[in-house]
Amino acid sequence: MSEQRTDTQRCDASDITQCMSIHTRKITDSCRDKDCIEDLRVYLTTSSQAILDSAANTRVRCAELITTYIDVEPVAFDRNHYCIDLTFYYRILADAVVGCNRPTPLQGLAVFSKRAVLCGEDSRAHIYRSNTRLGRFDGPSTLFANLPTAMVEVLDPMVLSSRVKETDPCSCETVSVQIPDCIRELFEDPLVLSGGQRQLFVTLGQFSIVRLERDAQLVVPVLDYAIPCKECCDNPGAGEDPCEMFSRIPFPAQEFSPTGCDDKDCKSNSYQTC
Repeated sequence: MSEQRTDTQRCDASDITQCMSIHTRKITDSCRDKDCIEDLRVYLTTSSQAILDSAANTRVRCAELITTYIDVEPVAFDRNHYCIDLTFYYRILADAVVGCNRPTPLQGLAVFSKRAVLCGEDSRAHIYRSNTRLGRFDGPSTLFANLPTAMVEVLDPMVLSSRVKETDPCSCETVSVQIPDCIRELFEDPLVLSGGQRQLFVTLGQFSIVRLERDAQLVVPVLDYAIPCKECCDNPGAGEDPCEMFSRIPFPAQEFSPTGCDDKDCKSNSYQTC
């Protein structure tokens, strides 16, 4: 007869002193995306646009995610699903070579929008909080008092490729992108939305996770209250002997050994970070 073993640790019912009601958020639905954003227009600043128009070569160094705007709206004829409109704002950093001079840094803004549909459950309860006030910017609205909360987790995008395109002087360019004033203020110079002799385009790769959450009240078992055991210190390591701390660092033997060209650390990455 085989002996049954359980490797999973379980809570002992005798250690549970009491139960407690907590307020938290439950995830109603979630999804992940691997977006390849091709030929995304970069709106350069006025000084960067002047350099690009006379540059002989341009190379994009990296892309930084500035912020993400999220909007949630219910799907018509489906009370359980919601449309999540996401707008990502990126700061693009590049280098341009003009003549025989050293590369000159360029910067601009790129905007990408996408939509996801997730299940957020149907809730008839309107939620209000005492720390908000009606009629102010932070006050809730009766239209959004029972909508789920959308969350997005996203990594800084990878720069896959870039190209410079000559503009057609005879074409009438229309720009439909909307840039909030708070985003414009992050750049020292105004952004060039139209005009210029050349335009910069990038292809980005981005990983993201989108989810919908709703407030929930749960009853959970309580073992004990979490009281910190570590004392506060304004200078980490101040009370420790520096020689004692150095003695615990292992000897870096690999730093004294030359590596060959086949080493994985020598291989170039497909993208560069800032």
